[in-house]
Amino acid sequence: MNHPESNVNTKYKYSDITGKIIGCAIKVHNELGCGFQEVIYQRCLAIEMEATGLHFRREAEIPIHYKGQDVGTRRADFIVEDRVLVELKAISALDNAHFAQIINYLEAFKLEIGLLINFGGEQVIIKRFINDIK
Repeated sequence: MNHPESNVNTKYKYSDITGKIIGCAIKVHNELGCGFQEVIYQRCLAIEMEATGLHFRREAEIPIHYKGQDVGTRRADFIVEDRVLVELKAISALDNAHFAQIINYLEAFKLEIGLLINFGGEQVIIKRFINDIK
């Protein structure tokens, strides 16, 4: 069994936050395994993050503009501590479209760090993304 304390790599920005998020995701996956819909993992992760003391917004929404016009909105699964975007999946494999999605969300939300967490396999897969904000 993995322990949340082992998920903190202090060389990464916001590693204290991301380490706690990763620990929560591992707890959820260890408890549930794979095979549930994304929304179930989202609800469970919210319970774990709340128990850990992390502050977050769930289903955080932001407007999307094109040439100065509002063309719709996007929702991130979580914005944690107003610093880390968390996007969840419950699919058999991640692909480039999922990577592009989180990068676009980081840019839209003007955040530097994102975690893409996939609960769809035998092991939870977590990928870290960095948005170089200029």
